[in-house]
This record gives sequence, structure tokens and C-alpha cells, in this order.
Amino acid sequence: DRASALAAKSAASDAGRAQTALAKRDGQAAIGFAENAVAVMPRSAEYRQLLAQSYLQGGRFASATQAYNDVLALSPGNGKAALNLALSQVATGDWQAARATLATYATMIPAGDRGLALSLAGDTAQGIAVLTALARSPETSAKVRQNLALSFALAGNWQAARVVAAADMAPGDVDARLEQWAAFAQPAKASDQVAGLLGVRAVQDGGQPVALALNTAPTARDAEPQALATVAPVGGAPVEAAAVAVADTSAAAGFARVTYAPRREVVQMLPPVLLRPTGAMKVALAPRPTAGGDTARKPSTGTWYVQLGAFDSAGVAKDAWDRATRRFAAFSGHTPNGMTFRANGEDFYRLSVGGFSRADAASVCRAYRAKGGTCFVRVGAGDQMAQWARKPGMQLASR
Repeated sequence: DRASALAAKSAASDAGRAQTALAKRDGQAAIGFAENAVAVMPRSAEYRQLLAQSYLQGGRFASATQAYNDVLALSPGNGKAALNLALSQVATGDWQAARATLATYATMIPAGDRGLALSLAGDTAQGIAVLTALARSPETSAKVRQNLALSFALAGNWQAARVVAAADMAPGDVDARLEQWAAFAQPAKASDQVAGLLGVRAVQDGGQPVALALNTAPTARDAEPQALATVAPVGGAPVEAAAVAVADTSAAAGFARVTYAPRREVVQMLPPVLLRPTGAMKVALAPRPTAGGDTARKPSTGTWYVQLGAFDSAGVAKDAWDRATRRFAAFSGHTPNGMTFRANGEDFYRLSVGGFSRADAASVCRAYRAKGGTCFVRVGAGDQMAQWARKPGMQLASR
């Protein structure tokens, strides 16, 4: 009817304006227009994806997570939306959900993108495995190899990162790249790495407006959406937040502009604001305790442990341990413990460090929390040396 036709025309107009704003890197303006389009046509997967892209470009990762979930509810085969959902989940600190998304949509996300996304989501072991297989295949490229090198860096394997990075870089540039990655591997906030890759600035985000939620959105006006006009962004490629290559521009505004790559891969290049770290930086293979706040009391032999978390697998736990030792150098003098256990029908790998007296365990946990970590103290429960810390052929006696 006439009312539906007018609603569809209004939504298409707002969607076109949102695309134009995205092309101009004006994420905030794009969000307003895209929200208007979705409010009129709530069942349009195309408009929902445009809204999600706008949130992503505007640095609103919590809203982007909700929006991409809505896109996939309407269009389950959308691999680009699945990849961007995982990146949004990483940026909000929900690594477990990001890994679940990457597993669910594994066949729909290109391996080069999925490998780096896995590494960003805390599973560097699996990310490296995916990218190594791709790097050895006829489909390899410089981008794949650099994503693999960055994954090695995120895992703390700087020797391998150097070797792989050197395959496509001048020898004199490798050290500078590793310094950049050293800064990238130690984000201050959960959103820093994804924001850096996408060239956006994260902002405080209360989430997508409740009125736009897919399950509460009105359906009376769900006429067929008009096709979105193609708006060429700067650089001429379609606007897609899934893949970015950072252009050489000034960092005066905080982050560089983004040129969207036609292959929609997650790439390893960083914006100039991260490419020029202030002060000298050295890449260390194994951080050592210092005489500052990371110094923990020498532990006594005991049965108390500091638990650092429970993870999907030993590989994810290893990555968490590597990050913990970078955050809290005193851990590097201890052997990590791990144990598989089952809860609510699912297997988890528990990560801990211990053999402390109760007082020492409490002291270590307090010091780690002061560095931003999370932990709690408990008595031993069958903790054994972590799988990755064991020497080849080493067997542990059962307790």
C-alpha cells in the first residue's frame, strides 16, 4: 500500500545517507541514519548490517555486537557479519564468545581472517595452526604471512615472528615492525587491538537502543526494502568493516583513515598512532621480575594455589599464561599448572600457579590484581604441571 511504499522509500533514503557518511569516515552520522532505516524496516538484514558497520566505524563495539547478532539471525550464511561479530566480541573483552562465533561460522570465514581473529580472541595456538596451513598452501600471500607473524608475536614467540615477517620485508624494517607489535601485544583496554586494526577510536557505549532490538522491533511496516545505492568511499572500494588496510596519513586526529580492501581480510598493519611508539622499546622473549610492584614474596612450599581462570582448551590457557606473565613479571619465575575438568557438560582447562602457603598465595593474588589481572586463591585440587610446560616424554604421576 501507499504507507508501506513511503516507509520503504524513507528507509532507503536514510540508508543511502548512512553509506555516504561511512564513505566519509563519519561514523557518528552514519549511526543516526542507519538507526532510522532500521527503525522503519526492522526485518531488513541489509539495513541491519549497515547499522552494524556504522557502530563498528563509530567505535561502539557493544552495539556492534548486538547488531551483528541481529544480522546473523536474519541472514545465517553471512560470513562477513560473523567475522565482524567476532571482532566486536573481542573488543568488548568477551573472548570466549568470539571463539565460539569463529567456530560456529568457520566454514564461512576465510582462513586468513579467521586465523588472526582466533589469535586476537586468545587462541594463538589455533590461530597459528590455521595460518600456517594457509601459508604453506598455494593460496598463500604476503598478507597471510604477516598475519601469521603477528600471531606468533601475540603468542610471545618473537623468534618465529621475526623469521616469518622477514619473508616479505627488508631486513632493516623487521626490528621496527617487531617493536610495533610489542606495543600492540600489550593493550591497555580490551578494545585497543581491534580499534587499532580497524583504525577507529573506541567510545563509551551503552549498547544498541532497546527499541531497535530484533525481537521487539515492530513488523507491521516490513515492506520489501529498496536496494541500497552503491556509494563509493574514499579509495573506490565498497564499504565493509571486515577488512581494512591502513593508509599512510597523518596521526594528528588520533587514528589514520582506512582504505577498505576488496578481499575483506583482517590485516596486520597498524595505524600510524601505533606505528610511532613513544620512547625506546625492546622485545623480550622472557620478561623477568623487577624490583618494583611486580615483586612477589618468595613462596613457601604449600598446598595453596592462585587460579587465573578456566579456559576452552590448553592452547587458550597457554596464551592466557603468556599474557599474564607479560602483565605480572613475577609469574615468569613459576611453573604454570593446568588441569582439565568438566562443568555443566563442557570441558575446561583450569590455569593456576601454586605450591604456596595460604599467606603467600593471597599476597601473590593481590599483587596480580593490582596489575589489572583477575584471580582467586584456593587449596590444591589435583593441579599438575601445564601441558605446554612439560618436557617431551615427561609423565606425571596421578594424585
